[in-house]
Amino acid sequence: MLIDFFYTLRAARLKVSVTEYLSLLEALKLDVLADDEGPSIDRFYVLARTALVKDEAQFDKFDRAFAAYFKGVEMLTDFTLEVPLDWLRQTLEREFTPEELAAIETMGWDELMQTLKQRFEEQKERHEGGSKWIGTGGTSPFGHGGANPQGIRIGGAGRTKSAVKVWEQRAYRDYDDGKELGTRNIKVALRRLRRFAREGSELELDLDGTIHGTAANAGLLDIRMIPERHNKVKVLLLMDVGGTMDEHVHRVEELFSAAKSEFKHLEFYYFHNCVYDFVWKNNRRRFAEKLATFDLIRKYNRDYKLVFVGDATMSPYEILQPGGSVEYNNEEPGAEWLQRLTHAFPKYAWINPEPQGVWGYRQSIAIVQQLMGQRMFPLTLGGLEGAMRLLTK
Repeated sequence: MLIDFFYTLRAARLKVSVTEYLSLLEALKLDVLADDEGPSIDRFYVLARTALVKDEAQFDKFDRAFAAYFKGVEMLTDFTLEVPLDWLRQTLEREFTPEELAAIETMGWDELMQTLKQRFEEQKERHEGGSKWIGTGGTSPFGHGGANPQGIRIGGAGRTKSAVKVWEQRAYRDYDDGKELGTRNIKVALRRLRRFAREGSELELDLDGTIHGTAANAGLLDIRMIPERHNKVKVLLLMDVGGTMDEHVHRVEELFSAAKSEFKHLEFYYFHNCVYDFVWKNNRRRFAEKLATFDLIRKYNRDYKLVFVGDATMSPYEILQPGGSVEYNNEEPGAEWLQRLTHAFPKYAWINPEPQGVWGYRQSIAIVQQLMGQRMFPLTLGGLEGAMRLLTK
């Protein structure tokens, strides 16, 4: 029973022992999943993770292995309680001609939201390939797998990256600050921002002072000690995570690792696409353990260097429109929060891992560049050096 599941976890390099596997089987034998509604895949997931995974750092590996093994098993979310899964079953991937794409009409934000509410009230069955209903493979602004320049993607994958809002459950992974660097160039570039000063107790040998003191003491050893040199620069790092940033995880982890090793005074938080009224430290508990952005501004002094890391690739509505966030209905637009942050921390820069050659084709990048006062730099050696020079002025 579930032996293939056990070997799937082992193949994912999870440290799962036979004893832990037998404990899971014993729990199932005792029918611990039973309740008034009967067993579910969600309760089995919690039980299996509790029995088999002893290190929280392994949760991400477990999630991926669990999803790979139970692929195709219905996993209910708040979203699927509203939209039947059958409506979102895509049977083919349709290609659209340039003429078909040019003929698609777009809606404004208010009309889009009102029309979606109306579709929920009217629609009674699945649709595919159409231009009106919630479905797949068509030109409707609601659903997935089709084409619409300004729609709401419900489930699916962001194939054309044109949705102005996304309706799905998101799970993000923390960046690994222990990532082994493939190159030392990033660390070398970050060192331009360092400013050393001696502080703390006298723990380091002052070789020159000892030599001079010994000579002045007629050859009797006179050991001189001095405080250690520490980097005095304070850095506040805000990193975009999830969505289109998944394409840049490796490079951002390299940057994160380098920053952790180069700056003693480094504080970091996560956001998704654009900063709104809260940020978070742990992606698994981002709604339970969030920090209000106002508190962030009050917590750290103006002498912190503020560094954003993100591809700035999103719907312009996410920056300019209240309620534009893909995760919740934010009361104020992201642009307001970006302006508050840059006003609170005068030394700031934005590092963008997206190739600089595509910046001109992304409206959202142009908006963020303007909000940053053109202080956006690519995640390249030259870009990092340029950002560090700017932050030291």
